[in-house]
Amino acid sequence: MKNTFGNSITVTLFGESHGPFIGCVLDGLCPGLPVGEDSIREALSKRRPHRTGETARTEADEFFIISGTYQGKTTGTPLCITIANGDVKSADYDNLQGIARPGHGDITAHEKYHGFEDPRGGGHGSGRLTAALVAAGAVLTDALSNKGIQLASHLRAVGGIPDRPFDEANWEEDFYKLFMSDFPVLDDGAGMAMQQTIACAQQMGESLGGVIETAVLGLPAGVGEPWFDTVEGALSHALFSIPAVKGVEFGDGFALANMRGSVSNDAMHMDPTGGRVVTDTNHMGGILGGITNGMPLTFRCAVKPTPSIAKEQNTVNFIDHKDCTVSVAGRHDACVAPRALPVVNAVTALVLADLLAARFGTDWFLSAQN
Repeated sequence: MKNTFGNSITVTLFGESHGPFIGCVLDGLCPGLPVGEDSIREALSKRRPHRTGETARTEADEFFIISGTYQGKTTGTPLCITIANGDVKSADYDNLQGIARPGHGDITAHEKYHGFEDPRGGGHGSGRLTAALVAAGAVLTDALSNKGIQLASHLRAVGGIPDRPFDEANWEEDFYKLFMSDFPVLDDGAGMAMQQTIACAQQMGESLGGVIETAVLGLPAGVGEPWFDTVEGALSHALFSIPAVKGVEFGDGFALANMRGSVSNDAMHMDPTGGRVVTDTNHMGGILGGITNGMPLTFRCAVKPTPSIAKEQNTVNFIDHKDCTVSVAGRHDACVAPRALPVVNAVTALVLADLLAARFGTDWFLSAQN
């Protein structure tokens, strides 16, 4: 279902970058689930540009819940959220008609939609639609939190500058720090260096990529399927739908290829206080056989450099069938990774809520905390 993701709980996206509205429909939610509008506003504010090197397009992200709630709780029918587009400058794209911007989906959209696509700002394929994903994710992030499941992400690297990894002995402290931080890093010095590097790239007409690291605490063991609906598979499917994401790895990921089995295997023991199985290490990132094992779920996403840059690049005019050059003007992020981070959080919440609903039923979200 081209614009819909999920099985038990689904999200459908609609709208275009320069259309009057974008939005989402959440279906499959149980009745009686609290919907916090303040949580949606907070999540949208984290995605909104406000730092050096970020796009000058300033949307208020005023949203409207037009169905699916009554007196602040879900009714069990489709929940529809719309977000108005206001700060659009479609004239910026007048001189780009038929020109394939390197790194963008202009040429592939033209091939798929036979020239009927809306080319302004990337149309339906624009990162602008991630605002709707963030709004939907906020609803389910609260639902997960009410069940004792917490998630957080930080910029593990930007432009080759690394942040420190999560401190597995102090998860809660790191999560709190990220919740309170304007720039989502665990090492303030690394954060300052990243922001300076982003500003420098912007001055040069360049862009940078980055790595986002995510951790989820409190997931019960036994969620996911062993083959085509593994936790890794479901998350990867959704994460790769975020326009800038080009790589995903779980646990130690590609580093596992250079380990011996005696190192990569996570030895197990019984937790003397909780009577459950725990692992000494977490190289597998909380997943074994495609199913959660109750340890923290960890993964990383590689975010490509923003493709819209001021430097002149070789390309083609696919309408006139000619070679040409392009320099992309307009309003763009020098590094999209900081603003992609709340989108990764939202997508993670959507996927995990869907997997949990498939395992325990949607009404599980209303039962007492695990």
